[in-house]
Amino acid sequence: MSEAAVKKNDSGMAKLTITLCAICAVCALVLGLVNMITEDPIKNVQIEKNNAAMAEVLPASGYAPVDYTGSDSTIKSINKAEGDVGYVVEVSPSGSFSGTLTIMVGVNADGTVSGVAVTKSGETSGLGDNAKKPAFRDQFAGLSGEVKVTKDGGVVNAITGATITSRAVSAGVTSALAAVAELG
Repeated sequence: MSEAAVKKNDSGMAKLTITLCAICAVCALVLGLVNMITEDPIKNVQIEKNNAAMAEVLPASGYAPVDYTGSDSTIKSINKAEGDVGYVVEVSPSGSFSGTLTIMVGVNADGTVSGVAVTKSGETSGLGDNAKKPAFRDQFAGLSGEVKVTKDGGVVNAITGATITSRAVSAGVTSALAAVAELG
C-alpha cells in the first residue's frame, strides 16, 4: 500500500471518529434535556398515585409522615392517618420476581390490615401483575402477624403461576405490620 493511501485511510478514520463523537454528544444532550423536562411531571404523577393508594388502603382526611428508625430496609415510608385510625406503610419487599415491586399497606389502629395496593410493579404481565387485582389484594384485609401464602402454611391464596410475587406481597405486608408494631 502506498504512503498516500495510508494517509487517506487515517484521515477517513479521524473523520469517522469525530462524526461518531458528535452524534453521541447530540444524543446525550437530547436525552439530558428530555430527562430534565419530564422529571418533575413524572415525580408529580407518582405522588398522586401514592396519595390515591393511601386513601384506598386506609381512608382518612389526611396523613402525616412518621420517622421510621427500625432495621427493616424494605420500609420506604410510614404515614399516620389523622384521627388515630392507623398507619399507611410503603414497602418495597425483596424477593419479588422482577425485583421492582412497591406496595402500600394500610394498618388499622388494632394492628390488622385494612387494605393493600400495588403502586409500582415490574412483574410479568398476566401473571405477577395480577397482584394489582382486587381478588388477590382483598385477601389481606383483617390479617395480622406473619402473613404467608397457603403453600407456606398461611391463608393467602397465591396467584396461579406467580407464587414468587404472592410471597413477596405477603412478606411486604408482614414487614408493614411489624414496622407499625415497632412504633407502638
